[in-house]
Amino acid sequence: MSTAHQALMGPSDVSRVIEMAWEDRTPFEAIERQFGLREAAVVDLMRRELKLRSFKLWRERMAGRATKHTALRHPDTQRHRASHTRQN
Repeated sequence: MSTAHQALMGPSDVSRVIEMAWEDRTPFEAIERQFGLREAAVVDLMRRELKLRSFKLWRERMAGRATKHTALRHPDTQRHRASHTRQN
């Protein structure tokens, strides 16, 4: 999704992407399926929407985290699905 498309996201969608990005067990692929944002676009969104310190903490937390990428996850890792999320 391009930056122009990201600008069309409503505040609730941006908030949900941020929430999903912070969740340890939600892979970037799930964000891409739901919102059309690849990992680089999520990073750009987080950089733009978070305070600098929060962004740095998030990047440190996500660096090398296997659960954020479906292909790297252990098969037993399950993703929590909150009742308020879109169920595909």
